[in-house]
Amino acid sequence: MGSAPADSAAADNAAPGPITIVLVDDHQMFRAGVRTELRHAAEAAGLSIDIVGEADDTERAVAVIAAARPQVVLLDVHLPGGGGVAVLERSLPVVPEARFLALSVSDAAEDVIAVIRAGARGYVTKSISGAELADAVRRVAEGDAFFSPRLAGFVLDAFSGGGAATRDEELDRLTPREREVLRFIARGYAYKEVARELVISIKTVETHVSSVLRKLQLSNRRELSRWASDRRLA
Repeated sequence: MGSAPADSAAADNAAPGPITIVLVDDHQMFRAGVRTELRHAAEAAGLSIDIVGEADDTERAVAVIAAARPQVVLLDVHLPGGGGVAVLERSLPVVPEARFLALSVSDAAEDVIAVIRAGARGYVTKSISGAELADAVRRVAEGDAFFSPRLAGFVLDAFSGGGAATRDEELDRLTPREREVLRFIARGYAYKEVARELVISIKTVETHVSSVLRKLQLSNRRELSRWASDRRLA
């Protein structure tokens, strides 16, 4: 009987459990790489994590998050079935305690702003190191916001009434994948290089470029690059 208070005190002083994570990305190889890097980095930093679920599209992401109720969701911005914004809008009412950290190849202002407005707590690009990602996960789990350094300015602009928050009706005509292709083309990538980066065929890249040119009423890649540069998308 007399041991109960001691047991209670021991429980109060017990180490916190691992940070539970759901990983959402439509590329299986990328998810495997994140799992490995994150676990190694967390171990090196003395951080305990547990990846409790994965998903590769919007519908599955919403279901897995609702079932697993993780502390942190690592969320790709561009997903089949509606994208990261749709995942946020559908998941946060169900699992309001979850904290979302966007992890994307995109570093475009409109993508950063869209997911932050939808409720994400941070945004990092896929060039981040394992150690940096582990630190970002820890900070977001603790309630902080976290952004890759060059992206923080987009958020400040958006929430201080700066130009980055202004809606662009022409840009809104493009699908998320068309925006990705547009940015690579504007940076001077050849079609085959874009195909390799996005893991799609060259023919699919050509189709997306044709669609972008048609929607924006542009004639060629030179005009497309100038259009993207004017909007700081390149």
